[in-house]
Amino acid sequence: MPNQNTKWIYLLVLSLIWGTSFILIKKGLLGLTPYQLGALRTVLTGLFLLAVGFNTIKTIKKKDWKWIIISGLLGSFIPAFFFAIAETEIDSAVVSVLNSLVPLNTILMGLAIFKITSTKRQILGVIIGFIGTAILILKGAALNPDQNYWFAGFIIASTLMYAANVNIIKRYLQDVKPLTIAVGNYVPIIIPALIVLVFTDFFSIDNFNSSVFGISIFYVAILSLFGTAMAKVLFFKLVQISTPVFASSVTYIMPIVALIWGLLDGESFSVLQGLATIIILIGVYLANKK
Repeated sequence: MPNQNTKWIYLLVLSLIWGTSFILIKKGLLGLTPYQLGALRTVLTGLFLLAVGFNTIKTIKKKDWKWIIISGLLGSFIPAFFFAIAETEIDSAVVSVLNSLVPLNTILMGLAIFKITSTKRQILGVIIGFIGTAILILKGAALNPDQNYWFAGFIIASTLMYAANVNIIKRYLQDVKPLTIAVGNYVPIIIPALIVLVFTDFFSIDNFNSSVFGISIFYVAILSLFGTAMAKVLFFKLVQISTPVFASSVTYIMPIVALIWGLLDGESFSVLQGLATIIILIGVYLANKK
């Protein structure tokens, strides 16, 4: 079956793209507030997607708009702000690890709300992956005692929204093309994001005279084009050719990429965290093994 190999390619490419997005957020926050970063990310992503897929909007059926709007809010708009807020207090690598709660929440939410079944092996794989994630979190907290882990609540809330989003796509938007979903997501949220930019004084002359501000915009532009716009299309396609659990397991491989970037940027990394990443990969394998 062709999809068996294709879905793994999508998974690895997404892991590389999204694993890099956390360090880009960190760099973007050097000259932007978290609200400016979240709003700018949304606006730029929306413009990119509308530029390449504007004509797809007319193909969206009336019955699908409700789910596309909800998908946009839960999978794009709110998390864009929550992740930026969290990274003002927590290292980018640790944030990526917390994001690994998505597969567990996807299974639980799929069973409880969307009636999407999962096998015992998938559940076991997710549990093993979650154990690896817990080790990474605990070790990260030990290495960085000065960080405010209450801000982890923003990431946990985002993982719940991501889990709902992936189940919505699989259950209600299976027949809608990935690019169409991505473009439709940003139609209702690009204007609110622009309003946020206005009210946070993003367009102030003093800002544009700052070199740090300009560099931060550059990082957010890369994040928006690759880490959001392109990745969204790839992810929606992955959901449609695989299962919600498989698609969400991308969040288990992302921390490995994010930890490498964090290490290069001076963040702490230990041998125990390396062992935890191996446990995570074992969980991914079991969750997706035939």
